[in-house]
Amino acid sequence: MSVKIMMAVAAGGAIGAVGRYGMTSVAAHWFSVGFPYGTLLVNLIGSFVLGLLFEASILVWSPQEELRAFLFVGVLGGFTTFSGFSLDVYQLWSRGDIWLTAIYVGVSVVLCILCFFAGLAILRAILT
Repeated sequence: MSVKIMMAVAAGGAIGAVGRYGMTSVAAHWFSVGFPYGTLLVNLIGSFVLGLLFEASILVWSPQEELRAFLFVGVLGGFTTFSGFSLDVYQLWSRGDIWLTAIYVGVSVVLCILCFFAGLAILRAILT
C-alpha cells in the first residue's frame, strides 16, 4: 500500500466521519432518540451513493486508485458505519427491545441493499 493511498483513505475517512457525526446529530434532533435513525440514515445514503459511484466507475468513469480509495474506502467508509449499526443493535437488544431490534436489523439490511441497487439503476438509466 502506497503512502498516497493511505493519505487519501485517511483524508476521506475524516470527511466521512465528520459527515456521519453531523447527520446523526441532526437526526437525533429531528427524531426521537429511542431508535437509531441517524445510523440508519447514513447507511441508506452511503449505500445509495456507493451504488451511484460504483456504477459510474463501471460505465463512464475510471478514477485513479487514490481517488477511488479516497471516495470508496475513506469518505463512504467513514460515513457509513456498520460498527455503529452493531452497537445500536446491541443497545436495542440489551434494553430488551427484541422486536425493535429485529425491525431495525431487517430494515437496515434490506433498505441499504435496495438503496445500493437504486443508485446503480438510476445512474445506468441516466448514462445509458
